[in-house]
Amino acid sequence: MPRIAPVDPAAASGKAKDLLAGVEKALGTTPNLMRTLAHSPSALAGYLGFGAALRGGRLGAALGEQIAVAVAGANRCDYCASAHTALGAAAGVDQAELAANLAGRAGDPKVQAALDFARAVVRNRGFVADADLAAVRRAGYDDGEIVEIVAAVAHNIFTNYFNHVAETEVDFPLVETDARAAA
Repeated sequence: MPRIAPVDPAAASGKAKDLLAGVEKALGTTPNLMRTLAHSPSALAGYLGFGAALRGGRLGAALGEQIAVAVAGANRCDYCASAHTALGAAAGVDQAELAANLAGRAGDPKVQAALDFARAVVRNRGFVADADLAAVRRAGYDDGEIVEIVAAVAHNIFTNYFNHVAETEVDFPLVETDARAAA
């Protein structure tokens, strides 16, 4: 049972109603995360805007979802692990790869470097070592891409923590995290 109940889109009004209608139009559904964030239209608008900006970045949809899955694993967020596993599959990432990403592992060395860096950001609360930056750069990421990795981590930490607080009901095929996946 969620600790913060999702907003019924049919009962929403004002900006919340408009934002939820936009989500429904874009996704064909209105996930519980967004319905729950709608209690604060400002928070929902911020979340949606940040996500839209990141989707226009250079990392690409697949890597963005792989980072989201790795961050969800590090923070043990079942809701985000479930949502981003579904979104990652829709972006063309293999299910076995997404399962590995949940534990911070990847089959591709360049993706592995991005996940290692993202999980270092989570684990160290942003206080990464020079060696962490050097490793992600050695893998071929430039400063703009590194900024986007940090932004993706921050965007996903927001939803991970929000889902922990709200105990948002998972409305995607369930992917469970556990202590072994944590950063």
